[in-house]
Amino acid sequence: SLEDENGNLFHSQANYRANEVGEQAPFLGGYYVGVHTMGLLWSLKPEKILIRLLKRDVMNSPLQVQLKLYDSDVMVSHVAITTPNVSMILERWCVVPGVTWILVKEGCLQVACFLPPGEGCFPGVIDWFGGIDGLIEIQASLLASHGFGAMALTYYKEDLPMKTCLSDRR
Repeated sequence: SLEDENGNLFHSQANYRANEVGEQAPFLGGYYVGVHTMGLLWSLKPEKILIRLLKRDVMNSPLQVQLKLYDSDVMVSHVAITTPNVSMILERWCVVPGVTWILVKEGCLQVACFLPPGEGCFPGVIDWFGGIDGLIEIQASLLASHGFGAMALTYYKEDLPMKTCLSDRR
């Protein structure tokens, strides 16, 4: 489970049974099918409908995912019937060490630039995350962590007019 910066809860679960030597047997149920190393993260579902997982402070704090291990089939939806055998907090950073963050404000434009660590000419991506107010940097920060120069553009609000900035240029 995960609680975002606004207090929204997200859950995921996977049911597997290990054999005698600790290898996973076929999938038994949960929020995704198959064996996926990041499955518990990409299959997180909000507790409330129409809520998206967003991380605004990508440079200074990680997402904190609580992992719990249960014996057998003790889950009903995402609510446990018994206490977990093991529980831990996994910190998931949105940037790798060395990513450079540059904030640019010019007129009605606000951009966060993320550059990957190291020297060189990096492929570039523009991330224009629409429909949510403010500067949303999570996708651009993740792209920079994988070798892309990325710019996150503000779509509206964050001192921008209520209508989009680019609509004035027609």
